[in-house]
Amino acid sequence: MERLEFTYPAKRPIAHRAHVGVVGSGDLEVLLQPIQDDTARVVIRTSVAGFGSTWKAVLDRFFSNYDGKVHIDINDSGATPGSVTLRLWQAVELSEKDEMP
Repeated sequence: MERLEFTYPAKRPIAHRAHVGVVGSGDLEVLLQPIQDDTARVVIRTSVAGFGSTWKAVLDRFFSNYDGKVHIDINDSGATPGSVTLRLWQAVELSEKDEMP
């Protein structure tokens, strides 16, 4: 198991927590929660070691388009970069809904 941490500048408060995905073979879960800081924080726990530069590239791209004040936990079991990006945007969409399901 590898643990990675990243931080990004953040400007915009978000409304709600969000939880998308499920940890399983080839998938991941994303837990997103609002924070007050001006820095977004991401903590990744992955079963696939040695891909820190890939994770950084995916998150750099995501945060170049997203400025939410969030703490994101990602629990990964070998998801592809495309799946990671999809799950991140799903969590953002859910966190910005007026009403939670």
